[in-house]
Amino acid sequence: MAIHRPDLTDGEKRIVRFRPRTTANPSGASGRMNGAAKGGVTGDGTSSLQRDRTRPDDYRHRMVTNVAALLFTALLTGAGIWLAMKLADLRNTQDCVLMGRRDCAHISSLKE
Repeated sequence: MAIHRPDLTDGEKRIVRFRPRTTANPSGASGRMNGAAKGGVTGDGTSSLQRDRTRPDDYRHRMVTNVAALLFTALLTGAGIWLAMKLADLRNTQDCVLMGRRDCAHISSLKE
């Protein structure tokens, strides 16, 4: 398959101008785009994810959600570290037993 490369005479340089879309209905837009601009359902089903621009942003709700996500992440990290430490301790105990040693169990003193 041959690669088609246009002939450029200005020293192989080309400037492409991009025009910003300032209207809700850009020229050449399909019906699906018009439905999305009017608040309808798009073909890919992402209309429920779009934020309503007429309502102000709920800063307090966002911050509460961010704090909850941070706490969940910290809890998940802590649980992962605890699990890794427990597994390492069990592995060390198992290695000790498999070597034939007798003093492998951890004895915790109970104070009465």
